[in-house]
Amino acid sequence: MKAGVVFPQTEIGADPAAVRDYVQAAEGMGFSHLIVYDHVLGADTTKHANWQGGYVLESMFHEPFVLFGYLAGITTSIELVTAVLILGQRQTALVAKQAAQCDVLSGGRLRLGVGVGWNHVEYEALGEDFSNRGARQAEQIEVLRQLWTNDVIDFHGKYHDITNAGINPLPIQRPIPIWLGAGARANPSPPDPVLRRVARLADGWFPQVGPDDAPAVLGRLAGFAEAAGRDPSAIEMEPRINSADGDPEFWQAQTETWAGLGATHISINTMRAGYTSPQDHINAIQQFREVVG
Repeated sequence: MKAGVVFPQTEIGADPAAVRDYVQAAEGMGFSHLIVYDHVLGADTTKHANWQGGYVLESMFHEPFVLFGYLAGITTSIELVTAVLILGQRQTALVAKQAAQCDVLSGGRLRLGVGVGWNHVEYEALGEDFSNRGARQAEQIEVLRQLWTNDVIDFHGKYHDITNAGINPLPIQRPIPIWLGAGARANPSPPDPVLRRVARLADGWFPQVGPDDAPAVLGRLAGFAEAAGRDPSAIEMEPRINSADGDPEFWQAQTETWAGLGATHISINTMRAGYTSPQDHINAIQQFREVVG
């Protein structure tokens, strides 16, 4: 099982040197990958009544593709992962181009996790339709994979029209791995369409479920994958451990539990744990590395 870190974007600040030091430290410790979240805009909650989102105007987010362009030049081995990029609020062809460029500059180290998101304020500002974001995602993924694997495509779908055009340069990975972020309940009614999309479309998924509920969810995912004509074992899985949820013994126990459930990757999230400096985050991931080996 590969171990990675969640980039502490809301707490690391805007100093490029701090970003560099954290990421190079993670690579130097032998972590296999770095996960970055995505938000373009934060809402001013004094002007948005009954706000339900987890992030607001004051929450800092470095833009993933620009950040990865920087990280590609100062790292050599760590995989660069979005978990997740809000695909529905972005133009698909532009995502294909940006992702391909990051993959080229990093030497084939990009893994693109995508999701539909929850922030309607961002969708409005970016000029995309919030109401059909789930339905559009499947076609977006198809377009991305075609653009990454062909010099020229001629695609005419429900949401996209691309007439005899392509991106150049193509990525090193053809196609770039696409993972989905998916919330899932143990016994949903009706069945969760997000999990069905994972089963049909994803190379891997980031489960938003605890290990106690995971067996039931994994059983459903396997059934959906088989119904879609896919081998369930081909869909990789990466849960996350929050350092704030327990001590190192807890981290170790969670890691072992997820390994037993078939996780192929795991990552440690050090945000919201009371750390007050980039060095605190570095110290925390070092402790996690010592625990997981």
